[in-house]
Amino acid sequence: MPGHQVLAYANELSAKLAARSRHVCLLLGAGTSCACGLPDMTALQAQVLAGLEGEQATMFEHQSDQRNIEQVLSRVRRIAALLDGGTEEVDGLTADKARSLDREICRLIVEAVALTNADPTPAFRLAAWAARADYHLPVQLFTVNYDLLIETALESLGVPYFDGFVGALRARFRTELVEAGPGDATGWLPSFFVRLWKLHGSVNWAWESGARAEVVRLGAPVSEGEPAAIYPSDAKYDESRRVPFVVLQDRFRRALHHPESLVIVSGYSFGDAHLNEMIFDAALRRPRSEFIAFCFDLLPDELAERASVTPNLQALAATEAILGGVRADWVAPTEAQAELWVGGRFGLGDFSNLATFLARSSPPQGELEARLTELLAKAVADSSA
Repeated sequence: MPGHQVLAYANELSAKLAARSRHVCLLLGAGTSCACGLPDMTALQAQVLAGLEGEQATMFEHQSDQRNIEQVLSRVRRIAALLDGGTEEVDGLTADKARSLDREICRLIVEAVALTNADPTPAFRLAAWAARADYHLPVQLFTVNYDLLIETALESLGVPYFDGFVGALRARFRTELVEAGPGDATGWLPSFFVRLWKLHGSVNWAWESGARAEVVRLGAPVSEGEPAAIYPSDAKYDESRRVPFVVLQDRFRRALHHPESLVIVSGYSFGDAHLNEMIFDAALRRPRSEFIAFCFDLLPDELAERASVTPNLQALAATEAILGGVRADWVAPTEAQAELWVGGRFGLGDFSNLATFLARSSPPQGELEARLTELLAKAVADSSA
């Protein structure tokens, strides 16, 4: 069976990106932050465990058995809500111990994903592409990451964006603005505003208690001793179905089902069954849309299985790809742009290369390009210091 041609595929993708009438969405997973030097989910969990001491380390290790860090946080918060300040214990945790462990886990997560640990170059290139894209509909960036890489890059380049919150010091979530569509004259923001939707929360989101519990966005990561709203606990779902997490997941579902969309997935391991099903269902129901999943190394089994029977779902890995339902190896090109073929592997599975490819796909603009050049030079200088 003949293999897939790298240059032919790249040219086709460039042509699709150039169509200004397309609705373009990106889903960014932990691999995108990893490309910027921050830990992925496995490394993050290990760093949190290493940072805990004594009884808290033991409790976290016990809760981590067969659970990732988000599931641990959800369970710890569920225990705290269930015991409601009493002295009873569940898995060795009282309500006070659960809340204390929650705060310490969040502190360590904020510390681990601090921008001082990152090389923001790929995020800057993504932001430059989003700024220059000039589509009829707004670019929508969905991410399951908690760090502040993307919003920092957008702000550094002066790119206007909307993340669902309104305000500066303790911004509040505005459901009606998130749910607004192009025909809603009172709630629809201009298309040049990039939409940034953080599906699993952020290190600068905090729970604010009061007459009505809600999530607010702060101007900086939560302070030490305050738990970050980086994953929804069951208790919060029970209190209100309109918390940001539910609204943003609904926004993701509706974006996927928009006619003739181009959905690009990068750095996502397809480990979230709920998000997976939304992607696969949309690919099945919207045959005129295209869903492109770039994988750093190997193809996840479930993705490969679905892509093999869903022609508009493309799965691309380092040595092979499934395009139009056909699984085949990549044919090494005789020559290609540096980001397309790296060390005998297809390069776009690495978010840093994909961001470079995207940035190349949009024509440069004077002031923006100068600012990007300045920021990239500073990032290189900082990383080598």
